[in-house]
Amino acid sequence: MGYRSVVGETRGSRQPLRGRTTQQSLRICIVASSRFPIREPFAGGLEAHTYSVARELHRRGHRVSVFAAPGSDLGFPVGTLPVSAYQGSDAARADVAAPPERWMAEHHAYLTLMMDLARDGGDEFDLVLNNSLHHLPVAMAPSLRIPVVTTLHTPPVPWLESAIEVAGGAGTFVAVSRAMSAAWSHAVSAMTILNGVDPDLWVPGPGGEDAVWSGRLVAEKAPHEAIDAVRRTGRAITVAGPMLDRPYFDREIRPRLGDHARYAGHLDQRALCDLVGSSAVAVVTPMWDEPYGLVAAEAMACGTPVAAYGRGGLNEIVTPDSGRLATSPDVPALALAIDAAATCDRGAVRRHAVQAHGLTRMVDEYEALFRRTVAGAAA
Repeated sequence: MGYRSVVGETRGSRQPLRGRTTQQSLRICIVASSRFPIREPFAGGLEAHTYSVARELHRRGHRVSVFAAPGSDLGFPVGTLPVSAYQGSDAARADVAAPPERWMAEHHAYLTLMMDLARDGGDEFDLVLNNSLHHLPVAMAPSLRIPVVTTLHTPPVPWLESAIEVAGGAGTFVAVSRAMSAAWSHAVSAMTILNGVDPDLWVPGPGGEDAVWSGRLVAEKAPHEAIDAVRRTGRAITVAGPMLDRPYFDREIRPRLGDHARYAGHLDQRALCDLVGSSAVAVVTPMWDEPYGLVAAEAMACGTPVAAYGRGGLNEIVTPDSGRLATSPDVPALALAIDAAATCDRGAVRRHAVQAHGLTRMVDEYEALFRRTVAGAAA
């Protein structure tokens, strides 16, 4: 298994890190996305979450190794696992049933990693934290000599359901909200560890008069409904995030831009914190059962109250002290929630975020779970 201690690289030389760390520390392999790099500006909440967990575990003295997409830059020394490249043969590509090249590249990368971990992962690691959405880390968990903890970041999807069934539910499962734990209960039992954000990075801002929406600009996040709702309140709104669905942006967002709505682009954490912290209210508009709602927690840490559709984990995040949930998932109800949320005390919003959705609380819970899991495996 090849990896080395680096900053800002994904591919490593064949120089393994040998020997155990101290009794109190753990050797943790984090399996992340092979599609989007872990670097600023983050492609989404999954990448931001992986970065935060890895950085905090490293700060606490654990030896952290990360399997992630090429171009990842975590900004601090960690062991990194190489993403194996795949180049299909002419014969394989000619197959009429050949899957897309991206699918094959991801399959090859995860298969290579899991085969490496099955072969000698027990010599290098105490535990695997599977933070990906791929099926192979789940399906192949029984082949490893070390425990695998999988965090469920999405509602049920068929490839993960299948992997859980094939693996016989092997491993330990964590859901990022009670809503996700309930959604997966038909397939697997998962304890809940709410996601968290770093209040030292997401700092209080002065507030302002207008609204903000942040996240991936895709149809299931519905930023166009946020624009329409904010316009009803007489405020302006700034939209920020990666443009991952250009046809959707051109069809629904671009025509709505103007004096009352602007697109700020894909911002790094500091710029986004400044924007969110200088806004009166953050608007969150999922069209699906939001697994958690990291953008809501980020806004609250800045002292900015949240107005949101009450879908999925947002029902657990947004409280009367930190914002308002729309009474129904439509634009008129959301506009009323925006006006109501804007009256929240920013100090109370910040305190709620630090206490309930802080990074320390989240990693404390993961760390305790890791120790119990490793001890149980040893016994």
